[in-house]
Amino acid sequence: MTASIGFIGAGNMARSLLGGLLQQGHPAASLRASDPDAGSRERVAAMGVAVEEDNAALVAACDAVVLAVKPQQLAGVLSGIAPALRRRRPLLVSIAAGVPVQTLVAGAGDDTLAVVRAMPNTPALLGAGATGALANSACGERERALADAILGAVGIVEWVDDEALLDVVTAVSGSGPAYFFLLMELVTGAGESLGLPPETARRLCVQTALGAARMAYETGEPLAQLREQVTSPGGTTAAALDALEAAGIRDMVARAVTAARDRGRALASESTGAR
Repeated sequence: MTASIGFIGAGNMARSLLGGLLQQGHPAASLRASDPDAGSRERVAAMGVAVEEDNAALVAACDAVVLAVKPQQLAGVLSGIAPALRRRRPLLVSIAAGVPVQTLVAGAGDDTLAVVRAMPNTPALLGAGATGALANSACGERERALADAILGAVGIVEWVDDEALLDVVTAVSGSGPAYFFLLMELVTGAGESLGLPPETARRLCVQTALGAARMAYETGEPLAQLREQVTSPGGTTAAALDALEAAGIRDMVARAVTAARDRGRALASESTGAR
C-alpha cells in the first residue's frame, strides 16, 4: 500500500520533494500539501497534488508529515497539529533548520512519536541534493525507509546517529554550495583578469567544476588520488596548488567549516531558548 505523505509548507523545497516523489512514481492522489500563501497552494495544485487549508486535517489523512516551514514558524505549527499527531501518529519529518528532535517531540506532546530531522541543501531544487538525516529511537525500519524515500527523491541521503553531527552536515553540505560558488567566482574572476572574456571564463570554470564533480561521483576514487592524477610534477597544476598551499588553504577551509558548524550549534541553542 502506498504511503500517504503530507507537506506542511509548500515552498521551493517542499515542491522539489513533491516533484521528486511524482517523478519516482508516487501517485499524486497520495500526496497533500498545505500553506497559508495562496500562490504556493496554487503552484502545488498545478502539480496535481491535493491542497489542504487545515494543517490538522492534513495530518489526520497522512502516514508521514513533512514540516517544511521556517524554524520561527515551527512552534505555532506544532501547537496547531499536536492533537492530530497524537491521534494519527504519523512519521514526522522536519527540514526546519536547527530545530532539535527534542523540540519537535515536545511540541507534539508525545515522546514516543517517530521523528526524523533532516538537513537538505539547495541543489535539491534540481534533484541533485545532499541531505543529512537523523532518526529518533521511535523510528523502526519502516519509518526510516519511508523517510529515506521522501528525502531521497531529490538526491542522496546520509544518515547519522549523533544529532550533534547534523551541525557538521550543515557545515559540509548545507552551506557547502556557497563554498564552491565562491571558488568558481574567484577562478572566473582570475581568468578575466588574465584576459579571458567574462562569459568564456564563466563557462570554462562552471563546466570544469561540473566535470570534476562528476569524476569524483562516478569513479568513487579518493579525492586526493583524483587530484594527483591531474597534477604533473613541475607542471602548471602543481604551480597552482603550491600557491594555494603557501596561502594556507587547508587551514582556511578547516576554519570555515568549523565556523559554520559552531554557528549552527548557536542557532540551535537560540531556537530552544538555551543560554
